[in-house]
Amino acid sequence: MTFDHIMEEIEIAKYLKNTTYTVGRKGYNSVNMLKTILFGFMDKGYISLRELEDECNVNIRYMYLMDYEAPSYKTFGNFINESLCDSVEEIFKEIMAYIVQKDNVDLNHLYIDGSKFEANANKYTWVWKKSTEKHRYQLFAKITSLFEKMNTELSYSGVVIQTNTEYVPEYLDEILSSYKMLCNIDESKFVQGRGHRKTAEQRNYEKLTEYRDKLSEYVEKLNVCGDDRNSYSKTDKSATFMRMKRDYMGNDQLLPAYNVQIGVADEYIAVVDVNHFRSDMDCFEPLMEKFKDIYGFYPKYPTADAGYGSYNNYIYCQEHGMEKFMKFPMFKKETEDEKYRNNPFRAVNFKIDNDGSLRCPNGKKMIFSYRKPVKNNKYGRQEEIYVCEDCKGCPYAEQCKKTDKNRTISLNKELTSMHREVLGNLESIHGALLRMNRSIQAEGAFGVMKYDRWYKRLVRKGKLKVKLEIYLVSIGFNLHKFHNKLNKLQKAA
Repeated sequence: MTFDHIMEEIEIAKYLKNTTYTVGRKGYNSVNMLKTILFGFMDKGYISLRELEDECNVNIRYMYLMDYEAPSYKTFGNFINESLCDSVEEIFKEIMAYIVQKDNVDLNHLYIDGSKFEANANKYTWVWKKSTEKHRYQLFAKITSLFEKMNTELSYSGVVIQTNTEYVPEYLDEILSSYKMLCNIDESKFVQGRGHRKTAEQRNYEKLTEYRDKLSEYVEKLNVCGDDRNSYSKTDKSATFMRMKRDYMGNDQLLPAYNVQIGVADEYIAVVDVNHFRSDMDCFEPLMEKFKDIYGFYPKYPTADAGYGSYNNYIYCQEHGMEKFMKFPMFKKETEDEKYRNNPFRAVNFKIDNDGSLRCPNGKKMIFSYRKPVKNNKYGRQEEIYVCEDCKGCPYAEQCKKTDKNRTISLNKELTSMHREVLGNLESIHGALLRMNRSIQAEGAFGVMKYDRWYKRLVRKGKLKVKLEIYLVSIGFNLHKFHNKLNKLQKAA
């Protein structure tokens, strides 16, 4: 009843492609197909194609939605891939707009969390970026050595092959074609196998061809990895190898996975995103931009755990009018460990005298040395390096430093002030309520998804197909939650 009413209200048919069949058997009603698929995800959490086919044969609710027709699992699969891949995000937006209006959902308080879902990929078909880089540079050395050998052999002709520290496959192609023309090489006359002696030209040509192919392979692997990740799986190139919290193999192995991010508002999944980043810190900005695309504004109070608290994300919040309610990595120790918080030897606890100079616990002046840019920081964050003027004879030397040199500290005053602001926000009554709600709603949503509705591993391959799958699961989650809330209100009335 609830499901049917929502489908009628949002006019689900406008999100389907108008496909007309001029030959062959008449297709199934696409609106009925879409309703059946969405109801399956609402009913089961995740429903496989074969389950959909079985339910349409035996379950009266599915039979009613399909008008007593029973498509095969292949028909459902083709419909999802062809008709829903482009429109599933719009359907998610429309359903959420309906729920927000009917249930008065507060979108300004957004509870964010991420979870790694294992990809449908072979866990032993890994490609590591650093390893590929190392082998590529080793190959450069082999190519240079081969070119030097070829130059020695071609000294009679006056032709010299230019050597470099790095090469590209296109350059090797040029050398191959020039060498083939210069030496009159005919590949059809190449000899192979025992009892045949290869000419020097054939050996050089084959070796350079092998190097060219290997270099092309390395270039392709590095292009697939891109600048923002260090690995991928050969059987799903969009999946990145990540460390999972619970490894069923029991050996703490890296597994191909996707980082699924959700933002929960009043127990509904208001926004969802799929990334190949291992760290949650890199996922915050794309998630907020997606929220802005859906609702037209940024949430006032985005609340997240310590995995999201970074300089980049705090600056991003400042720029877009969002309050800082994301914990930073040392938040728990800062609030619960009094000894750590009040430790006088921590750089942030060093006193500043009346002259504005930084002083160590022994009263010695900390002299500014230089500024060091922080790696991978898009806002130009820099750390200030200070060195103590003299640590000789210091009574606190054993507690303060680990080497014989003068104590060196690094500080970023802007980040320190941000941490203090975050501490004030999260330790207020409002902040305590937000932290409690985040653990209930955001982590609870993943708990329901994974352990109540048994959706723990991705089925589809490729980032686009995985997004389609996650959106369908999220739509089913929201419809199920809305239905349960309506039932509770009716029982209470």
